[in-house]
Amino acid sequence: MKLIDISPTLSPRTAVWPGDQRLERRVLCSITDGANIELSSITSTVHIGAHADAPIHYHPDGQAISERPLEPYYGPCQVMRVRVERGERVFPTDLSGPVEAPRLLLRTDTFPDPDRFTQDFASLSPDLVDHLAALGVTLVGIDTPSIDPFESKALESHQAVYANDLAILEGLVLSHVEPGLYTLIALPLKLQGADASPVRAALVQA
Repeated sequence: MKLIDISPTLSPRTAVWPGDQRLERRVLCSITDGANIELSSITSTVHIGAHADAPIHYHPDGQAISERPLEPYYGPCQVMRVRVERGERVFPTDLSGPVEAPRLLLRTDTFPDPDRFTQDFASLSPDLVDHLAALGVTLVGIDTPSIDPFESKALESHQAVYANDLAILEGLVLSHVEPGLYTLIALPLKLQGADASPVRAALVQA
């Protein structure tokens, strides 16, 4: 069994949505300064790096991440590479093959550096979300900061996710992952009332 890490390293350099809170780590006491332990605290947006959006993030009637079931974030998964231009949405016709698992992670290669925010990343179309839901997909993930385009205010794909009760993973790192079938492990933290949670996402390769 092999574990493939698909999460970026989180640091103060990690790119966040413009205007959002970057990660800050404060050292409260340090062994190098004579303390008996190392102790620190962090401040950060919950949408940093690889993260799971909660429905409350995009719908007034949505659940917080602490209320969501864990099942969508663990189990059989497919990584699929899709070839789309920067700034484009992924449509059903862009899928490079049949969907073979209830969790689908899309590798677009349009957000290559987790430490450098760019606005022209690829995103999902509402049609694709509806299409995947009809195929029995319960979670969709992407290697960009959002399943909607940077400039979108209506968040059409997020609304389609809400209508179909899917789970979302954003900010994944998939450039080193070959297309195929895996087991996904990406459990969100049980943050009461939160609109998202960072995850340590990994793929299990048999």
